[in-house]
Amino acid sequence: MKDVERVPRYERSFSALPDRPNSSIRLLLARHGLTDWNIERRYQGQTDVPLNETGRRQAHALARRLAGEEIDAIYASDLRRAWETAQYIAGRHTCPLQPDPRLREMCFGVWEGLTYDEISRMYPEALAAWVASPDSPPPGGEPLGQVVQRVDEMLAALRKTHRRQTVVLVAHGGLLQVLLCTALEFPPLARWKFRLDTASLSELYLYDDGAILTSLNDRHHLLDMGRSRAAPERDADPSAG
Repeated sequence: MKDVERVPRYERSFSALPDRPNSSIRLLLARHGLTDWNIERRYQGQTDVPLNETGRRQAHALARRLAGEEIDAIYASDLRRAWETAQYIAGRHTCPLQPDPRLREMCFGVWEGLTYDEISRMYPEALAAWVASPDSPPPGGEPLGQVVQRVDEMLAALRKTHRRQTVVLVAHGGLLQVLLCTALEFPPLARWKFRLDTASLSELYLYDDGAILTSLNDRHHLLDMGRSRAAPERDADPSAG
């Protein structure tokens, strides 16, 4: 009998909800691996920053975590850090990996490349307005309503084409926060309530009339990388891309 790689229990699969309606879609939401700009707390937005070595190791661990899943489709942001992460996952599955610009991080305009401290010093009023109101984008950045619109379009497309299937979305912290708010019918500013660390995995069941979140920010697959890398990222802003 051929040897089978032993995979820890937490890496095999999420427990599916019983008696799933025909309209349900199981979404596995993955944030990309770590980048140097994450460590430096720089807002990445749509700047095409690659994974660093730790990020590539995280992506490999995430791919191993998903190796036992029966995945029907993988969609990823076409920004390099998400696309690289998705390639690790797709390498263990036969379904196609498809780029989708609707999964790009929100654009932070002139803030991209700056740290939070730099932004708070250089643009204090704009930062306060952005945190407080969905109608106040960063200077030169993307309005939150526009992000919600492309997330809405993405969810509508998934509902139309992937009923009773498992779909992986590989994207960014801010984008996935907005996606969760949209799917769960929370106001956009509730996105600050969701923490999504790099290479984390969340599970969402999507229905015609709503959604159920069954797992958030799971990072158990990173435990083998060492405690310091599996702990929540206190040095990186989880919403900075």
